[in-house]
Amino acid sequence: MNTLRNKVQLIGNLGNDPEIINLESGKTLAKFAIATNESYTNAKGEKVTDTQWHNVVAWGKTAQIVEKYVTKGKEVAIEGKLTSRSYDDKDGIKRYITEVVCSELLMLGK
Repeated sequence: MNTLRNKVQLIGNLGNDPEIINLESGKTLAKFAIATNESYTNAKGEKVTDTQWHNVVAWGKTAQIVEKYVTKGKEVAIEGKLTSRSYDDKDGIKRYITEVVCSELLMLGK
């Protein structure tokens, strides 16, 4: 049951090509955002699509797979865990970000 405490599964499309960072330690980091869409009918009978954007980071072999095969517009299924962190922007303002740390990636579509 412990693996269910912080688990995220998403299917969506990449908004841009992944950003690949090769660290001095030799580790590879991939950063990308995916969009998930949910459609529903509102009270007026109109179809409405709600798009949510999710920041995703992948490390190591998963990041290398992302670098090699994943590009803007591709549909992917990811599994991972939610993490939150803060940083100071260039103006010294503290910013907060929530990301999905990807542990599994499956490429969908063509």
